[in-house]
Amino acid sequence: MEKIILTGDRPTGNLHIGHYVGSIANRLKLQEMGDYKKFYIMIADMQALTDNANNIDKVKNNIIQVAIDYLSAGINPNKVDIFIQSQVPELSEITMYFMNLVTVARLNRNPTVKEEIKQKDFNASIPAGFLCYPISQASDILAFGTTLVPVGDDQLPMLEQTREIVRSFHNVYGKEIFPMPNALLPDRQACRRLVGIDGAAKMSKSLGNCIFLKDEPEVVKQKIMNAYTDPNHIKISDPGKVEGNVVFEYLDAFCKDEHFKLYLPEYANLDELKEHYRRGGLGDVKIKLFLNNIIQEILEPIRQKRKKLENNIDEIYEMLFENSKKASQVASQTLQKMKEAMGIDYYKFLKK
Repeated sequence: MEKIILTGDRPTGNLHIGHYVGSIANRLKLQEMGDYKKFYIMIADMQALTDNANNIDKVKNNIIQVAIDYLSAGINPNKVDIFIQSQVPELSEITMYFMNLVTVARLNRNPTVKEEIKQKDFNASIPAGFLCYPISQASDILAFGTTLVPVGDDQLPMLEQTREIVRSFHNVYGKEIFPMPNALLPDRQACRRLVGIDGAAKMSKSLGNCIFLKDEPEVVKQKIMNAYTDPNHIKISDPGKVEGNVVFEYLDAFCKDEHFKLYLPEYANLDELKEHYRRGGLGDVKIKLFLNNIIQEILEPIRQKRKKLENNIDEIYEMLFENSKKASQVASQTLQKMKEAMGIDYYKFLKK
């Protein structure tokens, strides 16, 4: 089976380092491997509107920002089709047909949806679109015959929902037209769900606990210096706790042995650094400055490329709309196959 890759992000703000290690790094590897038929990255503006219906400008203005983040991080538009979800109207119709195959009870059990409902404090006022956005995600994935979806841990329940919809559609309508999509997780466990700088929850734009890819050096440094560590590690001589310590979680995600040679040569690797912190005698400032050097090394070329891309906004929009047209053509073919399988391809009656 030919490999077709699809992934995406909601345009509710600029992308952050959690996006980078959670999905963008894998996307960069995949695009260079080249062993795929098609590679799509979708800017999910319709899904963003499910909890931003009264803030259209926020979503609209961030479409271009997310596109620039992709390109700045190294996504190659000659190898990957970046498109806008709302510009592919077939996705909405596919979503409607899939909604008939999923119960409200099943949506309420989705762990990712439950967590986000709690996080957003919806209580009993849950927008119907938000509750149903796992079905919308399934439509996005299946419309393009996707076989591989690069995700973090938090998106695994959404992909499982998609797989359930595939099975339901095939069972109900008796024709197998969708491949079963599989997840691609980051290799490092720490990259799969990067905690925010406050240590309280997953890094999230809405919680304001992010380091953004576009942040200037002084902003990045300030955020890292304020990051949550071990509250009981008061004196340098005190033993410190690595588990639950944001700085060490980030080092787990970003640090390589060569970083020690460059920025902290008295240690050979991260295990040595952790051991010293645990026994005491290593201050938080030192490890934060080490982390800052690593993050700045990653972000500096992204920042520089972003500054150039910001002068080519019209060209980026043109690329997005052209790719959306091509995506619409592919989704239309899938929709036609669905209608034939469901027996609602009414146009055939007109030919008789």
